[in-house]
Amino acid sequence: MSGERYQVVIVGAGLVGAAAALALGRQGLRVALVERQPPAQPDDAWDTRIYAISPASQRFLERMQAWQRMDAARLQPVFRMDVMGDTSGAIRLDAYEAGVSHLATIVESGRLQHALWQALQADGNVALHCPAVIASIERGESRTRLALADGTQLETELLVGADGATSRIRDWAGLGSTLTPYGQSGVVANFECERPHRGTAFQWFFDHDILAWLPLGGPGGNQMSMVWSTPAARADELVALDGAALAESVRAAGHDTLGALRLLTPAAAFPLRLNRVDAVVAPGVALIGDAAHGVHPLSGQGVNLGFGDAEALVEVLAAYRKSHCGDLRVLQRYARMRAEPVQRMQALTHGLHHLFVNEQAGWLRNTGMAWLNRMPPLKAALVREAMA
Repeated sequence: MSGERYQVVIVGAGLVGAAAALALGRQGLRVALVERQPPAQPDDAWDTRIYAISPASQRFLERMQAWQRMDAARLQPVFRMDVMGDTSGAIRLDAYEAGVSHLATIVESGRLQHALWQALQADGNVALHCPAVIASIERGESRTRLALADGTQLETELLVGADGATSRIRDWAGLGSTLTPYGQSGVVANFECERPHRGTAFQWFFDHDILAWLPLGGPGGNQMSMVWSTPAARADELVALDGAALAESVRAAGHDTLGALRLLTPAAAFPLRLNRVDAVVAPGVALIGDAAHGVHPLSGQGVNLGFGDAEALVEVLAAYRKSHCGDLRVLQRYARMRAEPVQRMQALTHGLHHLFVNEQAGWLRNTGMAWLNRMPPLKAALVREAMA
């Protein structure tokens, strides 16, 4: 098979790429999705990659009938979030107080990925090239040509890079990025807890660390997922601990909030970095998801920003479906729609990181948290901003 022509070819079938392909296919555009390997079939084991999906992202996934394909028993709404400083500072964000049903829903990456893949296959609107490896990319006058390793030739008006933080499409298009390492790693693991979490997420800010506990679904309501942002050397020490020692360290750091812990999944660590991309579009090219931006995970908003990218790109391409999808004037509309939300979240998380991991700012962060907790209207506004 050769010379297949599409309006949009998306490279990368992670959560954001798969969602964008599914939504564009639903709009009647000719779409292909290129991915190295299909998602694994979920089993009973807990996934160490956990996401807090905002209500806005959930609605986007529901409209594509992907959300409904997940096991409801493994979905956990977050009804409140307790954020604590290292002394007296504390904030409680409560869905009921803010007048909303829930703050977010905790999902496992693999299960959401599988649901999106099932929806793609059921729809049949998107040409799936998987497993597939790109051998070459060549920009023509009005189209981009991709040669796959199996000999397949694809031509497209628009090439979408959804291929992650080290995006090959971004590099090929010459869209520069600035990577700022935080000198920290995020340690992730899942635990069974002695006491039920009751749909509450917990976050502690220390001098150099940020510790988050996210409630997981499942029977008993007593499983949680941990993300511990800490200097890289300390992260290596945590990962090297045996299960019992790690569980005890996490229990102590969380002030015994959920009682004794038992490790469910091995700990893993990943480096934390801010990634600012100079431009997310060029003639015939658009970036979405981690290819377009990277933020500190303390807000849990990275994947939600990506779904926002996908939704905005679909909206623009659907509105200008009679235009050439790679027309820079069309793509700049997408770039303008996403510039302010991304910049705002990057500035917020970057600023909070420096405030909360700076021991000189301890008094400020604890006093500020205590003050904010006494201001219900401000807390409600904060909740709605996070949900948007």
